[in-house]
Order: sequence, then C-alpha cells, then structure tokens
Amino acid sequence: MRSSRDSSVRPRRWPVALALALVLPLAGCGAETDRPSSSPSASTAPVGGSATAPAADTRERLRVDGRTRQYLLHRPATGTGRPKPLVIAFHGRGADAAHLREQSRLEKTAGARGMLIAFPEGLAGGWGAGERATEQRPDPGVDVRFTEALIEHLVRTEGADPERVYVAGFSNGGSMALRMAARRPDLLAGAASVSGQLPTGDAAVNPTGATPVLIVYGADDPVRPLAGLPSPPPGPGEPILPTLSARASAQAFAAAGDAGEPVTTAEPGYDRTVWRLPGPAATVQLLVVHDAGHTWPGSAITPPDGFGRTSTAVDATATILDFFAAA
Repeated sequence: MRSSRDSSVRPRRWPVALALALVLPLAGCGAETDRPSSSPSASTAPVGGSATAPAADTRERLRVDGRTRQYLLHRPATGTGRPKPLVIAFHGRGADAAHLREQSRLEKTAGARGMLIAFPEGLAGGWGAGERATEQRPDPGVDVRFTEALIEHLVRTEGADPERVYVAGFSNGGSMALRMAARRPDLLAGAASVSGQLPTGDAAVNPTGATPVLIVYGADDPVRPLAGLPSPPPGPGEPILPTLSARASAQAFAAAGDAGEPVTTAEPGYDRTVWRLPGPAATVQLLVVHDAGHTWPGSAITPPDGFGRTSTAVDATATILDFFAAA
C-alpha cells in the first residue's frame, strides 16, 4: 500500500483485511460498539421482494460493526469473465438508494459499460461525511468502515476489480464520496461528487494523497452555495456540517496530489477547471454548471421546491463515467 502522502497516482494495492434534502432532520442512530467483521456476511433478495425480479438488480445485506446494512446492487447483463469496475454511489440526505438510482440512472449507463453499481443505504437517511461526532452519529467513522467492508465484499464475491473502484454521490452523499477519496486514496481509482463539498471546521476532512476527483456543481445552488457553507444554520436532527467552497474542495485534492496550476475553459453551459496530477491522464476537475441548482445535471426527475433548476447542458452521469474511464 502506498504512503498516504505519495503524490503520484499509482494502482491501488488491495488490503487483504480490510443531500437529497440537506435540511431535512435525521432520526438518531445507535452507537457502534463492535469491531468491523473481517468476513462480513451478505444475503440477497430481489428489489421490491418479488421472486420474479431480474437477477441483475437485487437488494443485498451486509453486516458490519454489529449492524446489518443494506444496498442495491446492479450487475451488468453480460460479462466477460474478467474483473468488473465497481462504482459505489451514495444518495443524498433524506433520500435512499432507490431515489439516487432513479435520479442518476447510473445503473443503466454504467451497466452498459460492464460495471457493477452498488447503491448503499445511509443510516437514518444520511451519511457521516465529516469527522465530527454528533449525538445522532457518535461514531463518525462508521460509514467509512461500512464502505471499506462493502468494497472488500464485492471484490471477493462479485468479481469487482480492486484496481478500478470508484465512489460517487449527490449532496451529503457527494461529500461522503469526497471523504472516502480523502481518507482512502490507496483504495480508490477515482471519486465524483455532485452538489457535495468537503466538510470544514471541527468536521474537516483533509485529503491525504493523490486521487482523481471530479466535482460537478450548480452555479446557482440555493441549498449549499457554490461558495460553501462555513456557518450552516442550526436545525433539528443531525447538525448540518460546514463546508468549503466547491473550488476550495477541488483545490484541496489538487494540493494533496501535487497537481499543477489549474486551467479553466468555458464550455457550452458550464465552466471546467482542470488540475493535472502527476501520472498519465490523472486530473482533479471542477465543473460549474450555469443556471443549475442543488440538482443532478441531466436528471429526468423533478427536484424538490427550493432546490433550483436542473441543467440539461451537462449529463452528469455520462460525464462522471467518462472521467472514471480516463482516471
């Protein structure tokens, strides 16, 4: 496993052991007291509980830290027998795995590329995207360990390629994807966040190595502004985390990877800023989408009132998967 401060992007060495609604309140979750299972067990059920549901889409269960966690798994319809790229996709706060699947259609686009897609369910509808312990989430590392265990399990049982593991997410889930990229650059080949930024303040998450990262952000996001949310308002449930701006979030990954100076270009409907990391084709990128709110660009679903409009100038799903392919 490479050093966390190694600035070059290299293949991962697999360790043997191993928000949709940002302002909606979360129910409390119990403290985790057990250690992660080194050999987590899983069970499979068709999505929706139908015995006739297609085998490619199933609801799975994985026991980690003494808790049974769930996720939706999409297997590609055809396989080559070779290890498959894997995308872990985190839903937004107040949503669930099925909503992100509909919002992003990742399983349709990535499945056509022969990729495994896992949509995990957050605890009480959200993710511990920052390092701060809260009353509702007293163990801030629980979702990191769940993600690590899920990846290990899918490599072992589904033929996922440990050299091509990616994470993506929306809003609070986007921040969770960035946290995984910051904490485990050795584990991931790339990460993408839509409408999610790096936590700061006492919840700060600091990148620790070179990881290709793509951040897609609406220029007119009314929920968590492009400029960040350093002093979020108080609210019921789990506290809303303060965050850096979208650009500062991208810059943090660029700095951790010893990237060169950024280059910004204006493209139809958005501006793209690129930092080039050492190594072939590896980059950190920020796409600021014009006339877009706290939404998934290119999505066909209608966002909640107050979230702003959904841009059709960018297909965020295709853009993310193209970025992963080039990472």
